[in-house]
Amino acid sequence: MEYKSNPALKTIKTKREGNPVLKGKFVNSSIQNNNLSLFSILKWKLSKNPQAEEKKNDNFKLTTIPNNSFLKSYEDMIIWLGHASFFIRINDINILIDPVFFSMPGFKRLSQLPCNIEEFIDINYLLISHFHRDHFDKKSVSILCNNNPGIEALIPLAGSRYFNKMKIKTQEAAWYQKYDTEKIEVLFLPAKHWHKRSLNDTNKVLWGSFIIKSENTIIYFAGDTAYGNHFADIQKEFSDIDYCILPIGAYKPEYIMKDSHMAPKEALKAFTELGGKTMIPMHYGTFDLSDEPLGEPYRVTVQEANNYNIKFMNVGEELKLKLQS
Repeated sequence: MEYKSNPALKTIKTKREGNPVLKGKFVNSSIQNNNLSLFSILKWKLSKNPQAEEKKNDNFKLTTIPNNSFLKSYEDMIIWLGHASFFIRINDINILIDPVFFSMPGFKRLSQLPCNIEEFIDINYLLISHFHRDHFDKKSVSILCNNNPGIEALIPLAGSRYFNKMKIKTQEAAWYQKYDTEKIEVLFLPAKHWHKRSLNDTNKVLWGSFIIKSENTIIYFAGDTAYGNHFADIQKEFSDIDYCILPIGAYKPEYIMKDSHMAPKEALKAFTELGGKTMIPMHYGTFDLSDEPLGEPYRVTVQEANNYNIKFMNVGEELKLKLQS
């Protein structure tokens, strides 16, 4: 076992050596990841979905609010762009997270963008939680980089390989490392997930989550993650999170998804452990990635949300950032 980090960046967690690497692959902890077997994948693809009829008849659809005014505003805000893609303005800094603005091979985009992709200009930072295709789309990122020559990508360890032809500045971080940024703080934190974009690159690039912090506001973006003890660990370092952006979709069948994604009840448990003030659900309704009906993540979360402060966002809706008590 070896441990890797970026020696040019500050590590905020004391006595942390870096991210564990076993036989050239990143792992979620000091033991090797339980990667899905070919048998499990074949079982899933060849088995009948017990919710197939319900899924077929589900007419759930996200609402998109046509809006480009947020790009011209000076107010701090969060805009959901569908799936795990967000625009955030905080302390006069413009951020895009995990932009995937088009359909993917085999997966049609089911929600519209609120504005034209060409309108995203003056973006300061591009944050990529990991490089699965529903979080890192080369076409979207290439357009953004061409239209924002000063943009800087804040990414996981070993991820710069995907920006070689884009000629923009990148910073790679291990978990609990702080990027070198202006006017805000951005930190890379744990997630229980994995990496793969081709046949021979399993877990050769890291994955994770982000804290975005100004003097007045702390935002946590979970990326893709299964439930795990990392939420409680993050709360120990950041005890006053204002907004927790957490995934609630792509969780069935459980034997396939449980080590990669959270079901709604797990996301609510994570929110509780993070001690956040407001939860913003994501990772549902834009791409049909799994066996549950498209609207089930929303409906289950609503049913369980009585004792939680949850803000469901429409695509394109402006959530103004404010001090919370």
